[in-house]
Amino acid sequence: MKVSILQFPGTNCEYDTEYAFKQLGCETQIVWHKETAVPADTDLLVIAGGFSYGDYLRSGAIARFSPVMQAVKVYADNGGKVLGICNGFQVLTESHLLPGALKRNDNLHFISRHHHLKVAATENAFLNRCEKGDVLNVPIAHHDGNFYIDSEGLKELYANDQVLLHYCDAEGNISNPNGSVDAIAGITNTAKNVFGLMPHPERAMEAILGSDDGRRMLEGFLSA
Repeated sequence: MKVSILQFPGTNCEYDTEYAFKQLGCETQIVWHKETAVPADTDLLVIAGGFSYGDYLRSGAIARFSPVMQAVKVYADNGGKVLGICNGFQVLTESHLLPGALKRNDNLHFISRHHHLKVAATENAFLNRCEKGDVLNVPIAHHDGNFYIDSEGLKELYANDQVLLHYCDAEGNISNPNGSVDAIAGITNTAKNVFGLMPHPERAMEAILGSDDGRRMLEGFLSA
């Protein structure tokens, strides 16, 4: 499986992401934001976390105009699988490849810690190795992770089974760290080939570092 990982000025998780997918036996390639095409043999395109363009204006708002993003849109429109992690999720919403927006955390502070997630949907290429209701322990690290969508958009997300993950505690009860609508931590598009989440599964690959739940999440793409 070939995984291409986008790199913008300010991206800081591309090498974590590369390491994670190499742990799963994948071939990887880091793609600079000025490229105008997605590598032809790409099976999964990942927009990694970090602070693209220093998060100036809004997180992800400048990255959406990078040359590579037009190629990402074409790739996604043709059914290619895209995963946006943290800043990558922000880039996908700013690019209108995913609905909603990411706002400043309710407490106005940067949050960096492990946090539990409850799996809400598994009929997709990302979380098919999980069971609905599973509780995962995955790091979060964001300042603008407060997912917002209006009431009509929220109804559509649930109607189309697009909500992937909710923030929760160890017992699966809602525990919302940033103010996200309905404690939503990740979503997909209606076609279920574009995925975005604020937590970092690529940082949860080894139990010795606190959790290997991210491995089970990312392994879904290998069997999709």
